[in-house]
Amino acid sequence: MWPDVVDMRDFYSSTLGNVVRRLIRKKIREFWPDVKGDWMMALGYPTPFLRQYREEARNTMAIMPAEQGALSWSNSKPNIVILSGETQLPLADQSIDRVLLIHALEYGHHNRHMIREVWRVLKDGGRLLVVVPNRTSIWARVDRTPFGQGHPFTLSQLSRLLRDNLFTPIQSDHALYVPPLKSRFILSTSMAWESLGHRWFHKMSGVILMEASKQIYAGALTEAAAVAGKKVRITKPIVAE
Repeated sequence: MWPDVVDMRDFYSSTLGNVVRRLIRKKIREFWPDVKGDWMMALGYPTPFLRQYREEARNTMAIMPAEQGALSWSNSKPNIVILSGETQLPLADQSIDRVLLIHALEYGHHNRHMIREVWRVLKDGGRLLVVVPNRTSIWARVDRTPFGQGHPFTLSQLSRLLRDNLFTPIQSDHALYVPPLKSRFILSTSMAWESLGHRWFHKMSGVILMEASKQIYAGALTEAAAVAGKKVRITKPIVAE
């Protein structure tokens, strides 16, 4: 079940939510340090993490699922939030360079169709970055945060889901090692928790991040077979170099 958009907003307005936003946003920036000239789209509840790219990318838009609801991004700038079905994105084929999925897969009812729809709108060679709750973390067991709701993933589960839907995982990482507590002392030492956790305790991270590239030829063969009315099973990914 998708969470209510007001609950998401309230979490990220809290002290704990601000720390979470800062830590995950920092890790996203490490994956994508330069987006100049790119068309960028994010699906789920992504606005806390897109602000750093808003002035850099050629175009940035946030799509929020209809079952969750949507809120305006900013009162001071033009709104670029779109309300849409998770499997019916209002975008043209091959129109986007980068897609960020955050607070999306753990709640989605049709993940296969969601990822295929992302594949459709990505340009050839486009990149997808997925952020999901880590199944083995404390965060996945605390339901007072968005990361303790929905369906968490392991690294292998996420990789398999992407590979089964025409994406090739490129790199992965972990973030959010600080415990999900409201203690001012704990939150003030969040960077120390991140440094220690990243070095020694990957299984304890609150979230997993995985970047993947679009499998161009595999998708083309699948589509051609569908048009011809034939069933084709691709046993090995066919990846464009």
